[in-house]
Amino acid sequence: MKIGLFFGSYNPIHIGHLAIANYMVEFTDLDQLWFVVSPQNPFKQKRTLLPDYQRFELVNQAIGNNYKFRASNIEFNLSKPSYTIDTLTYLHDKFPKYDFVLIMGSDNLENFHKWKNYEEILRYHEIYVYPRPNTKENDLINHEKVKIVNAPIMEISSSFIRKSIKEGKDIQYFLPEKVYKYIKEMNFYEK
Repeated sequence: MKIGLFFGSYNPIHIGHLAIANYMVEFTDLDQLWFVVSPQNPFKQKRTLLPDYQRFELVNQAIGNNYKFRASNIEFNLSKPSYTIDTLTYLHDKFPKYDFVLIMGSDNLENFHKWKNYEEILRYHEIYVYPRPNTKENDLINHEKVKIVNAPIMEISSSFIRKSIKEGKDIQYFLPEKVYKYIKEMNFYEK
């Protein structure tokens, strides 16, 4: 089984994430996509994050019972900060029959050479890259393990969602309905 791993803070998950995920499972050879909720991205400040379990719940609310999607909290019990190579090693040990593929935006590919043991990741895993606005081409785009996926360009970001909520804007159509209701009910991002 070929599993796409879509890592993210999902602070919060939004329709852009879901559109990319949907495209990946419908227009590539992936059998399933796992939204891996990262407790702490080494490149992001933790103070801006909702608690781990809240973001995990938002992802579960967003995907509902879609059998092609799965919310994963696998990194919650691994050492922090979260490094992709460590997560991949753990997943390979736990699910040896699965073929794991990384899913990332072209903006992340720009900085991939800064990731811990990135050469090791490329040796054993494919990377499916979707386009992001205003990204530069780099040498990795031609790597044999890197596959460019012609998914639609999404210009929605979680930081835009958080800022808009804080400013009192109605952004209900940027979020899955259940996620929007949960965020409103819990008063997330209002302060």
